[in-house]
Amino acid sequence: MSFFRPLGAAVALVLCAQTAFAHPHVFVDTKMIVVVGDDGAFKGVEVHWTYDEFYSLLLMADLGLDPDGDGDLTDAELARLDGFDLQWIEGFEGDSYATRDGTPVALGKPDGRGVSVEEGRITSAHFRPAGGPAAGVVLKAYDPTFYTAYDLIGPVAVDGPCTAAIQPADLDAAYTLVEEMLYATPAAQAEAAYPEVGEAFADTVSLSCAG
Repeated sequence: MSFFRPLGAAVALVLCAQTAFAHPHVFVDTKMIVVVGDDGAFKGVEVHWTYDEFYSLLLMADLGLDPDGDGDLTDAELARLDGFDLQWIEGFEGDSYATRDGTPVALGKPDGRGVSVEEGRITSAHFRPAGGPAAGVVLKAYDPTFYTAYDLIGPVAVDGPCTAAIQPADLDAAYTLVEEMLYATPAAQAEAAYPEVGEAFADTVSLSCAG
């Protein structure tokens, strides 16, 4: 994952060996809750990330959690896990993007909203504050490098006087783009210089507000 890769060296080597020259490496189911004020202001978005079973297993093993392998974490173990994916490196934008009329809308620093584990999969939540009118806001969840694949799980909830519509990504066009860009990239450089195609795989969430 582009923001923070907490896996230890030994576990990371296993991961890389199994996924060499393949993208994406991590799969995340994503849910969004958009918060809109009574005055129509875009207050922000709460984002929920549910990691795939393999990544969740590697992460818990690397952190020494769930030694009995029953998939249930104690309160103390959950406390250790909480915030593991909020240690963002400088320049990382959180893989959540907002625009209004084509102009980027800044999303603030994440405020952790907890972590849980269910059926072997880790789910974390955080809130990104924003500002300005909600009308016309467009949201997308993606990793530009496509190291992580974000699958938006709809519908997108809106807390406030707006509605959200989802336009699914054109996957045929996205995969064609990948093929074209990789074709122009020498094979020896394909992994290190993987084209930034993540946005092409992202669903588009559009907000509509009365008035």
